[in-house]
Amino acid sequence: MDLQLKGNNVLVTGGSKGIGKEIAKVFLLEGANVAIAARNIDFLNKAKEELGDAVTFFQCDITKAEEREKLIVSFTEEKGALDILVNNAGGSNGGSTMETDLDLFHEAMELNYFSAVHLCKLAVEQMKKNGCGAIINITSIFGRESGGKVTYNNAKAALISFTKSLADEVIRYGIRVNSVAPGSIFHETGNWKKRMEENPEKIKAFVENEIPGGRFGTVEEVANVVAFLASEKASWVVGASLNVDGGQSRMNF
Repeated sequence: MDLQLKGNNVLVTGGSKGIGKEIAKVFLLEGANVAIAARNIDFLNKAKEELGDAVTFFQCDITKAEEREKLIVSFTEEKGALDILVNNAGGSNGGSTMETDLDLFHEAMELNYFSAVHLCKLAVEQMKKNGCGAIINITSIFGRESGGKVTYNNAKAALISFTKSLADEVIRYGIRVNSVAPGSIFHETGNWKKRMEENPEKIKAFVENEIPGGRFGTVEEVANVVAFLASEKASWVVGASLNVDGGQSRMNF
């Protein structure tokens, strides 16, 4: 499907591997001008080799406010405008509530929540100049219901709530904000691959018991939904949180 994204300027954080890299790939296939941001220069170089010269990259630690500000300035100076922002960077830490140090809660919120909030605010300032734009925040089904590590669960729940609040605030400027909540997604650099190698029978049982679709999701399946939400095909989708999980979530709305 032609999503009419050709020529759009797209920034994907955490875009050097996994879901983020596939999101960048899908936008490139749609003819967009794509930049990825990540901390690790080796992963960035490898991603550029795989995605080709059409993609540009910025080495950036998005947990630091000054680097987030520099990222948006550098992107807009290079591309001229920011049309689509995908806040994909994130990660989990700690364990149960009582065994997790408070510092880890702060770290998780900075990585998964505050970085996205700040980048959203910076992006909106740019998008308002053109009277249009799209922001997609990558959350998790474990931001919509309990599950996963508590720090990650808390941060993603906050991000889903923020997405709706910001969406209602900025749609009047022609800017649409939505979130995508993946379930268990298998890719080469992800935790599920490591767990599969460590205990394949346990993971096979998990899939059979927890995912009605009978398999892990793929990065392509997440990326395709992100591209759709960023396009005018989703022009009346505002403040939504869309599961991409093969039925894994237990929520009925």
